[in-house]
Amino acid sequence: MTSFPIPDNYANHVLVASPSNVVRQRVLESLRSPVRRFEQASGGAEALVHLESGFWQVLFLDRRLPDLDAEELSQTVRQRFPGIEVVLLDPESDAEPTAAGEKGNLLPEMWSALSQVKDRDEDENKNKNKNGDKHEHKLLPPARASHSILEDPLPGMIGNARIMQPVYHLARLLAPRNTTVLITGPTGCGKEIVARGIHHLSPRAARTFAVVNCAAIPETLLEAELFGYARGAFTGAMQSYAGRIHTAQGGTLFLDEIGEMPLSLQPKLLRFLEQKELQRLGSAEVVRVDARVISATNAHLLTLVREGKFREDLYYRLCAFPIEIPPLRDRPEDIAPLAAHFLAKFAAPLAAPEFSAGALQLLQTQSWAGNIRELQNVIERALILSEDEAMIRPEHLLLADASFRGAC
Repeated sequence: MTSFPIPDNYANHVLVASPSNVVRQRVLESLRSPVRRFEQASGGAEALVHLESGFWQVLFLDRRLPDLDAEELSQTVRQRFPGIEVVLLDPESDAEPTAAGEKGNLLPEMWSALSQVKDRDEDENKNKNKNGDKHEHKLLPPARASHSILEDPLPGMIGNARIMQPVYHLARLLAPRNTTVLITGPTGCGKEIVARGIHHLSPRAARTFAVVNCAAIPETLLEAELFGYARGAFTGAMQSYAGRIHTAQGGTLFLDEIGEMPLSLQPKLLRFLEQKELQRLGSAEVVRVDARVISATNAHLLTLVREGKFREDLYYRLCAFPIEIPPLRDRPEDIAPLAAHFLAKFAAPLAAPEFSAGALQLLQTQSWAGNIRELQNVIERALILSEDEAMIRPEHLLLADASFRGAC
């Protein structure tokens, strides 16, 4: 492939998103010098993670993204990161690396975008010189202003921790689509609430949100509970049962603790995900079901795949779009509003007491191994131990590590 040198100041921070390694390499070869930072993403979700974690001048988007619509994503990026030049690429599916101007028309589009960045940077330098700025020119994140505008929490969620912003943003990006979502995170961090938030914001909001906890239903009953059964399918089947999957018709099926699904049932679930059809136990009838699937787990599914406990093909079908929820210990700014919410909830219908400064400080020093669920339990116990006092103090907080207790 023929590459070309790019003069200084064209673009020092470039991100390219494409499922094709050929396309990504073509861009990289054309940016050998003097780019300071170049990152690659194989899909739209991965590109968004990069965008949230740093600043960029140019984003190249392959129209053939495997997880998100490139046009929709480009509009989202332009709104949220207005300083970034977004270039949609149209490489042919069978195109080999080519020189500038040949099929695919990739490099001329790159040159145009990089030139726009250069012109903008030169204009900024001129303006600074006119204003008597004697300091060395430093690039500032073009989207810095947009990062100061926090996303609202999802319906049912509380707190605006910055580490949760990608979660809120990705959930809203996913809501109008039918993409299968895998939500990961430690126990008690709010995975089901995120799933409900996605459903609530989706066109399916008026239909059923069906929950199946794969760990709570015995293996011998899980198939019948999920897929249903016909009358007489087994001893005691006195009438037909549609099954949990069918109850999600037109809505959302939430598979919690998906890592606990028995290996023997995984091929049947995989077929439903691929064909959107199922067969009830004891019936030859094939039933089509239109249900969006969101699953959640606190397990590392790829480890289970390597151990032979989870099918690799099912993993990739479920993980079309992953969302990871951070633990509560990484969201300290959410602890106070969450604690106030739980206190008001447990005190109702009476007025809730307040937290002393010492109590709030104590809450924010905990590691919260049980995450939000543990915090909720601590607040409920504190309200009981306060015996209708007007203030929750440190001694009312029964924590896992008593050594952290202090005075007001």
